[in-house]
Amino acid sequence: MRGAKSAKWVVGAVLVALAATACGGGDGDSKDKGNAAGGGTFRLGSTEPDTIDPGRAHESTGILLSNALFTGLYSNTPDGLAEPALAESASSDEGCTTWTFKVKADTKFSNGEVVDAEAFARGWARSAHKAAASDVAYHFAGIKGYDQLQDGSAKTFSGVTTPDAHTIKVDLTKADCEFVLKTAHTAYSPVPKAAKVGEEDKAFGEAPIGNGPFKMDGSWEHNKAINLVRNDEYGLEKAKLDKVQVTLLNDKTAQQLEYDGFQAGTFDYAHIPTPMLKTAEAKYKPQNKWFAKDTNGMNYVLPIGDNGPTNSKDARLAISYAIDRQAIAKGVFQGYQTPSTTIVPPAFPKAYQKDLCTSCVKQDVAKAKEHAEKAGLKPGTEIKFSFNTGAGHEEWVQAVARQLEDVLGLKVKLDGKDFPGLLKEQQGAQASGVYRFAWGADYPTPENFLFPLLHSASMNKDAEGNVVGDNRARYNNPEFDKLVDTARATKDEAARTAMYKQAEKMAMDDMALIPTFNRSQFRLMATDKFNGLDDINFNEDPILEKISLKK
Repeated sequence: MRGAKSAKWVVGAVLVALAATACGGGDGDSKDKGNAAGGGTFRLGSTEPDTIDPGRAHESTGILLSNALFTGLYSNTPDGLAEPALAESASSDEGCTTWTFKVKADTKFSNGEVVDAEAFARGWARSAHKAAASDVAYHFAGIKGYDQLQDGSAKTFSGVTTPDAHTIKVDLTKADCEFVLKTAHTAYSPVPKAAKVGEEDKAFGEAPIGNGPFKMDGSWEHNKAINLVRNDEYGLEKAKLDKVQVTLLNDKTAQQLEYDGFQAGTFDYAHIPTPMLKTAEAKYKPQNKWFAKDTNGMNYVLPIGDNGPTNSKDARLAISYAIDRQAIAKGVFQGYQTPSTTIVPPAFPKAYQKDLCTSCVKQDVAKAKEHAEKAGLKPGTEIKFSFNTGAGHEEWVQAVARQLEDVLGLKVKLDGKDFPGLLKEQQGAQASGVYRFAWGADYPTPENFLFPLLHSASMNKDAEGNVVGDNRARYNNPEFDKLVDTARATKDEAARTAMYKQAEKMAMDDMALIPTFNRSQFRLMATDKFNGLDDINFNEDPILEKISLKK
């Protein structure tokens, strides 16, 4: 696939190897590196994020900024290797039910406050508490005391203790031999005492005080800009840039505005509108400003499984069989994307099942009509297809809609909206029809697709029936849940992977998510002005802390 690198899946010897790994970044002369090198301002455009609070961040721009502002125990390399950040070590008991982390000493938040074990315990409880209303709180679901935080009856995890200033002990309700990987998520960030636990905290979310390579330059200027400056008190290797400027763009035309801004020299980094890919490659590849990579993300059509026309397996199979992915890949994407046949991406080679269900993701008109008849999807049935505007999805969404109309005779109502609006509607109690949906891994394991997207524990509902979590398909299969839970508790990598594969097949048989395209990312980067633009990180964002101005 275009010579781009694929992520490696490396959790096999995690229990032994991570316990002995030294913390990344180093001490010594690292404190001088930021002031000595580079400087400059890196400029990019993006849509308005839903949130930049580390305990709530869950979409691309929010993750980009919270990763720049906060540093946790572990992080992921661009190719999917889990590596220590502020963790000196990590170890578990034999049953993978208790984990112990040693925290690097002598690091601080940007306000000068010490980052210690208690700061981590505070941040985790804050993320998981009911008051945070966090869509990513489920990442803490295995820790003892999670339920009490979720119902608001407690403000701390009963399963998280700090025996001393540099030690965190975590007791789980069930075995999880990959728990260490989860600590790379921004929700596991430490927070200072100014962050409120157990109550609404809008002020902190507008101008988070972090411990990352950058800090806020003022507050979030909604629909205008979010600006960062280098944090010279950062405890690991300092960033080289002086500033990062994120211009917040109109959600309906954002990707085109990014592309235009790059061409005009006002942005140093840009996504590329799908219709402009060939033109952009021809122009910018000879200049070494074109970047392409097959990443750990996946694209889907998200069917609402408990309400409306897609609440049956046959309805979802009918839709999948009606879509001609090859035609869209060739026509709309001009060969820049490849059809997917799985829920877990090829970027996880040990777990990837290329031929898992090649027939059910290949257009088959007869089978589409057969399953539609069984589901009661009669010609003329109206189905809403919602998507976020301004991000290059209009063309392929329209193509899918035409195929559903041509093959099944459905009446497809396209509904474009801004990204926060799309996310909110997916979670709403009245959600119905299908949605444009994508997922990029937060940490390097197939469990990070199977548990968040399809496990019933990731589908908590509030009093109004809205989903709080990322299982927006409302998939609920006790056998699937049991397989994922058992895999988590299995130390042997091969056995664990086999169970993940079995669980994925079960979900594909139900067509719980409808795969569309594996994710290949394309960017324009101002390599004539900056060093460090030779890769994107595990979250598919520029590696801001590695970028430096060319002299």
